[in-house]
Amino acid sequence: MASNQTSVHDAKFALSVNNMEQQMSLELEKEEFDYSKRSQWLRAAVLGASDGLVSTASLMMGVGAVKQDIKAMILTGFAGLVAGACSMAIGEFVSVHSQLDIQVAQLKRDKRRVVDTEEEKEGDDENLPNPVQAAAASALAFSTGAMVPLLAASFIRQYKVRVAVIVAAVSMALVLFGWLGAALGRAPAARSSLRVLVGGWLAMALTFGLTKLIGSSGL
Repeated sequence: MASNQTSVHDAKFALSVNNMEQQMSLELEKEEFDYSKRSQWLRAAVLGASDGLVSTASLMMGVGAVKQDIKAMILTGFAGLVAGACSMAIGEFVSVHSQLDIQVAQLKRDKRRVVDTEEEKEGDDENLPNPVQAAAASALAFSTGAMVPLLAASFIRQYKVRVAVIVAAVSMALVLFGWLGAALGRAPAARSSLRVLVGGWLAMALTFGLTKLIGSSGL
């Protein structure tokens, strides 16, 4: 009798452990799935913000290298914001829409060969990329990044102070964007922030130096 009770207890314990393992496995799979679904909008948002920040700041630095007027720098930055946001949105829309067309065509070919259940079809449709979402994320992120150097330079009349403030503000924003992208994607934060920061510095320095060189040559 005691042996029967022990075996029943062991069976219940083994069943409970098995259920817990299955639950943990499902939770891990769900977590991995959530991170994979982030990749589409995260890539577009981080790329757009970094591009808007670096390109607008570089344009303003380049114009500032040959013309120290605050109005010229602000107008140049604003034009870069509008043009860049439109360019990013259109490019992202076309790129993601091409990816969507390829995946839809592949799904149609697969469904001709295999009869899927309704549940499987819904899951496939949910994994399809969204071109409008990607385009909107790119445009919004680009505009957000481009506003940093514009706001930094808007209220500073002295040229040298203005340039220093732009560089400082852009550097802090680059570190922030790099850290944010790494944190959301579970990547090394320090390496990501440093890579973005060095790239931004290099872009601004090259634009400033080359524009200064061409401007001083009298072309």
